[in-house]
Amino acid sequence: MIEIKNINKSFGDNNVLQNISFKFEKGKTNLIIGESGSGKTTLLRILIGLNKANSGEVLYDGRDFINLNTKEKRKLRQEIGVLFQRGALYDYMNVEENIMFPLTMFTNQSHEEKLHRVNDCLEKVNLENSNKLSINELSGGMIKRVSIARAIVMKPRYLLCDEPNSGLDPKTAIIIDNLIQKITIEGNITTIVNTHDMNSVMEIGEVIAYINNGEICWSGSKEELINNNNPELNNFVFASKLFKRLKKI
Repeated sequence: MIEIKNINKSFGDNNVLQNISFKFEKGKTNLIIGESGSGKTTLLRILIGLNKANSGEVLYDGRDFINLNTKEKRKLRQEIGVLFQRGALYDYMNVEENIMFPLTMFTNQSHEEKLHRVNDCLEKVNLENSNKLSINELSGGMIKRVSIARAIVMKPRYLLCDEPNSGLDPKTAIIIDNLIQKITIEGNITTIVNTHDMNSVMEIGEVIAYINNGEICWSGSKEELINNNNPELNNFVFASKLFKRLKKI
């Protein structure tokens, strides 16, 4: 479980996050939703240590990430898999080398052990035998799947995803959604997904937090989302004609 308590973050006079507290449940896909600029990405960057909160706590199963020393943070980061919005793959490495990179950085495994783990991860994302492909040979969906394979290669306890469906067609987006959910369930991982894609919310949203103007204004399940009475949330959720019809049903 990941728990955040009273997180505040500002950039100069701009208050991006205001007194945010929430519990992200283990073994479930926890979705953070909200409009662009609402603070979703800043919160995720705080969770992985790329931004520093002005105040508050980030607890990974009780361990306060913000107040850990450098050695302790490095150890905890090895338990965190991250899927960045644009994949963040190294284009000078092939698929195998990209996925193997965290194992080379953080373990003393032999090449044979690392290769076995890489192949296991490629199988999980349905990209068997793609080891030697260059990044330039991959489609957008394949790039996301290779990025997922790299994110889980260390067998993480936590998986954080920033807009995993950005730039993907609807069919491929569903494949990525279902893959993230499957990995979450099989590994009993605490997964957090930043998204403004309502199709993703209805596909895999189990625990949902809605951020508006830097505050969590609503939380619940996708079933509760459809019948919520929060006006700001409804303006966001039912902006499309499809979800307006869903509301009427």
